[in-house]
Formats: sequence, structure tokens, C-alpha cells
Amino acid sequence: MKDVLVRATACEGMVRCVAAITTQLVDDASRRHRVSPTVSAALGRTLTAGVLLGSLLKDTEKVTILLQCTGPIGGITVEADAQGNVRGYAKNPHVDLPLNERKKFDVRGAVGSGMLYVLREADYYRTGLFRDPYCGSVPIISGEIAEDVAYYLTQSEQIPSAVSLGVFVLPDEERPFRVEAAGGFLIQTFPGVSDEVLRNLERSVLATPYVTEMIRQGMGPREILQTALGAYTFEILEEKEVRFACTCSPERARRLLAALDSKELCAMLREDGGAEMTCHFCNAVYHFNADDLRALLSESDSTA
Repeated sequence: MKDVLVRATACEGMVRCVAAITTQLVDDASRRHRVSPTVSAALGRTLTAGVLLGSLLKDTEKVTILLQCTGPIGGITVEADAQGNVRGYAKNPHVDLPLNERKKFDVRGAVGSGMLYVLREADYYRTGLFRDPYCGSVPIISGEIAEDVAYYLTQSEQIPSAVSLGVFVLPDEERPFRVEAAGGFLIQTFPGVSDEVLRNLERSVLATPYVTEMIRQGMGPREILQTALGAYTFEILEEKEVRFACTCSPERARRLLAALDSKELCAMLREDGGAEMTCHFCNAVYHFNADDLRALLSESDSTA
């Protein structure tokens, strides 16, 4: 099943809902960063949350989810845009913990306490424009990610929200594990929605199976939304593919090197005979040999 997102509305526009399958992109991120199964669950949930929140943006915006936490994972950073692109990383990707009492990944133990920050800003690389970002924050209340994102949306943005996120992994012959199912859904209600609708949605969401269970049964985003909404029908506003995609490139890495002081470039040339840069978001490595550094130094001298 392809990674795809569906955004919809229900109850005459009083309810906004989004669901996404993110299995391939979470598996891609897990492979790129060589994460442990526990970190795959934590990072995968946050990547999925980024995809869901990104679908609510304007075309020229991006959103960053930042967990600054006390647990051994050290922190998680995820960035998503309105086109379905998401990237992210965990500070300590190899942390692994025993399964919790429910035989699930101990994401709560890996994350611990701390703060959840959400930044919305103009996508500079798409627009060439810069404006001050909007930043909201809340304490991490559970460490399970979904509850924390729902708490942020309800408290900081004043939109009552239900969020469900999940990642399911299995052993693999070629590597330690693979992500078999990942995805999530978001349901929000707006002012004026009736108490009856709120009560019915609450019962329906609480009765909804785990997202990964539904995905493993072959459900897509539409079926997941219908299960979560219960008796309420919905109107599809958008359906699109989502993916793990980074904005780094050899050209951008070269520009970062070019911005360094010539003394630093000379030291790299003298001591290492080149330079190596690694992107935190996707783990791509960019190599620059001695000739590359000499060319940068020559350009620096010509513009001095």
C-alpha cells in the first residue's frame, strides 16, 4: 500500500479529519538513520504527526515539531510541508528499551519529560521570503507522542483534537527489522459543534482499534477515517501521496562550506585533505576532496 494522506471534513464543516498511511516513509527514515526499534516507533510517530499537521498548512508554509526531552532518546526534530514531504531525526538513534508492560515499545520511557514545540513558518526555500515563525509549546504530558500532539493542539491552538499514531515493526532477513505498518489520524472539532456530536465522536474514537492494526488488516486512510468517525460520513477535500524527502543537496553543502572562514578551510585542507558533511535530517554524507577545498579558497580570495 502506498503512503497516502486523506484530508476531509464532516458534520457540515464542524469536524476536520485527516488520516495517513506512512509505512514506507517511516521505514525509509529508520533505514537511513539506522535506528533501534524503540526509536523507530518514537521517530515514526513524530514523522506521522508532521505529515498530519503539514496537511493543514498553506502551500507556502512548513511546520517543525521539536521534542526537547529528558529521556535517553535526547530529542526528536521533524519538519514537514504542505506537499506531503517530511524529514526528521532523533538525537540518539540507537537507544533501545525493553518492551513495556503492554508488550509495546517503551516510547514513553525513551522520551521522558520535557517540552513539545511546534513552529509554523514560511518555507524560505520555496518562497524566498522570511517572516517570523509562530511558535507554540506545551509540556510533554505522556511521552507517547500522540497524546502530546493532541494536548498541544487543544491547549496552544485552542482546537479540541484527537490524535492516534502508530508504528509496527517485524524482524527482517536483510536487516534487524522492517516497518510493516505506520500511520495515524487526526480529528478536530470547531466552535459550535453540538454536544451530541462531541459525545458520539469521543465514544467512536475510544472504540477505534490501533492504527497499525487497521493498516495490517488492509485499511487505507478512508477506511480508517470512517472507523474513527463512526456513523458520521465525510467529504474528501484532498488525497495525496506522502514521502520522506530532504531538502539537502551537494550544492547546499558546498554553500555551507563556502560560508566558513578561509582559515578553517585551510585547516581542513592541511589536516584532513578534504571535508565531510552529514545531514542530520536524512543522514546523507557529502564528501569534498582537496581540489574542492582549493576551489572554494580560490573563490573566497577572488571575492575578498
